[in-house]
Amino acid sequence: MTKDELILKLTDIEWEDFEVKEARTNIPKNAWETVSAFSNTAGGWLIFGVKQSGKSFEITGVKSPEKIEQDFLTTLRCEKFNGKIVVQSKKYNLDKKCVLAFYIPVSDKKPVYFNSLKNTFIRTGSGDQRATQQEIDAMFRDQAFGTQTSRPAMGTSISSLNTASFERYRDYMTRFNPDVPYNRLKSDEFLHKTRIISDGHVTYSGLLFLGSEDAIADCFPDFRIDYLEIPGTGYENAEPRYTFRLDAQENIWEYYFAIFQRLRKYVDVPFQLTTEGFATEKSPALDAIREALVNLLMHTDYFSPAKPRIRVFTDRIEFFNPGALPKPLEIILKEDASIPRNPVLARLFRMVKLAESAGFGFDKMCLGWKETGADPLMDSGLDFFKITFPLVKRVGEKVGEGSQKGSQKSSQKIVELIKIDSKITISQMADNLGISDRAVKKHLRHLQKDGVIKREGPDKGGYWKILGERNE
Repeated sequence: MTKDELILKLTDIEWEDFEVKEARTNIPKNAWETVSAFSNTAGGWLIFGVKQSGKSFEITGVKSPEKIEQDFLTTLRCEKFNGKIVVQSKKYNLDKKCVLAFYIPVSDKKPVYFNSLKNTFIRTGSGDQRATQQEIDAMFRDQAFGTQTSRPAMGTSISSLNTASFERYRDYMTRFNPDVPYNRLKSDEFLHKTRIISDGHVTYSGLLFLGSEDAIADCFPDFRIDYLEIPGTGYENAEPRYTFRLDAQENIWEYYFAIFQRLRKYVDVPFQLTTEGFATEKSPALDAIREALVNLLMHTDYFSPAKPRIRVFTDRIEFFNPGALPKPLEIILKEDASIPRNPVLARLFRMVKLAESAGFGFDKMCLGWKETGADPLMDSGLDFFKITFPLVKRVGEKVGEGSQKGSQKSSQKIVELIKIDSKITISQMADNLGISDRAVKKHLRHLQKDGVIKREGPDKGGYWKILGERNE
């Protein structure tokens, strides 16, 4: 962190990875809480010589910087903590006053605590909070559960990201979470703040979420989310073996839209438009499927040789993700663990309101799917978790008919969106409908071929014209 970056942090929005202490003549006792919290969460900067009052900061300076720095570093290496903590230390001269800054890295051997286990802290928002016994238990499991995706992927840089995916993510956030302060940040600041980039490298999570296909392949040679639609109740009676297999996508963000486009066809959802022209689909069952998809993408162990997969049979939808749960399933169903396998991925989904703020969302999945008249089935083991959603056929509906109706609905929704805004872009349609740009283009081609709509003018600056209504 440079001097300019420090000054910027003191005047900018609240930072989850930044904590100041006055520490004028000695080390405050609550500094050890922050060390524990940063070590157990996502790392961060601890600053001595700055006093905070509300949202304003005052440079007070450290009186004996050499002594306080030495005392602090020595304590982190002694037996006060349950493990040696190696930090980065910097010294700044601001307004002729000395300010000390220490970067506390995230630990791969959690929980990190001082004096006794009860002194285990986590970072929530911009403050430190004593961890609950359940969270401590989860952290012990997390020693195998993994924190590797929060680390920088060596050899990567900002050029390893897919520019189109990054712009789409930011546009999506602006549309569906307009009040979040991250919308005000410039691209470079945004990437660092969200932990997509750390120390000049893309983190494993940032790479998986928004990376280019080639860059991801360098770190994860067989990266994929395997999605199949199978015309049978099992592999043994399916002929052919499958009717649809999703093509490889650039990254997790693109996989989300491509997969959700397919899954949403299996849920009957009423469609409405708000006065602003946004599509609203209020369906607990659709929310359950979306939650299951995001849950899989957030909590998969991407370093496992097994691959996350989704199978749509004629009687059920299965979500399988490699990697064990942090606690036994029966305990999680009662308590809902709040520590994700991949914290950066979880945060990126939450920032665009595609994931719950805590836990694995099991309540949302279970209660939501009850709308269909069936209960989801869950199974877990030492290295996997699987949730199955039974498909309840409507009377008189043939196999595959629901999928066909879903496609017709998407086309009709596109027509409704064009009625409201003839200059609506493909990306805006995709965001409104929760499908990929590629899927929107396919629907538009069919609508043009059927004489329902026509494109007037160039791709940029032109508009859509409705010629007639499609009879379904």
